[in-house]
Amino acid sequence: MKLFVGLGNPGAKYSGNRHNIGFMALDRIADDHGFAPWRGKFQGSLTEGRLGREKVLLLKPETFMNLSGQSVGEAMRFFKLTPADITVFHDELDLAPGKCRVKQGGGHAGHNGLRSLHQHIGDTYQRVRLGIGHPGHKDAVAGFVLRDFAKADQDWLDDLLRGISDGAAQLAEGDPGKFMNAVALRVNPPRDKPAPKQAKAVETPDEPPAEDSRSPMQRLMDKFT
Repeated sequence: MKLFVGLGNPGAKYSGNRHNIGFMALDRIADDHGFAPWRGKFQGSLTEGRLGREKVLLLKPETFMNLSGQSVGEAMRFFKLTPADITVFHDELDLAPGKCRVKQGGGHAGHNGLRSLHQHIGDTYQRVRLGIGHPGHKDAVAGFVLRDFAKADQDWLDDLLRGISDGAAQLAEGDPGKFMNAVALRVNPPRDKPAPKQAKAVETPDEPPAEDSRSPMQRLMDKFT
């Protein structure tokens, strides 16, 4: 059994925020793969289903971002899971918009949701880092992540979420490489090769007219016959 966790803040006020891209990823997986209805559990919203050969739980903590670890810790202990069974989807300021990277373990880089997870379950869990870009100055970060994605972001955001859903089974089965390939096919689809250029037709010069061998008198007579 695997546990996929999406990080975000609960409520309609935050649903379109950049900080909630982890929730968005789990919603797309649940919708596309026929998961059970969401239900309240472990201070969050929980659903379950299958991805490939794996039974997978999807959890969206509703404790607000900076207490996410409480919810995840409860679920991990209840199902007797280890951090190795857990994959966390979260927003990443240090990646360009639309970029996606899979990472095993590591620091929290100041992300409040990850900081809480470190406190409750340690730091060895797998995370899927979802690029949202950076506002350019650290003082602008709080306002940036708590604002909705712009209209100009919708195309790449939809491609990214579709790619995550396409590769979710490979991720659950422990193949992050194939998962990344699925994301890449959505975000950067291969371009069609241009049709080969047709060779230009070779123009052949017109044959010169045949020489008129008639005498001047014969040509004159032919005009009147």
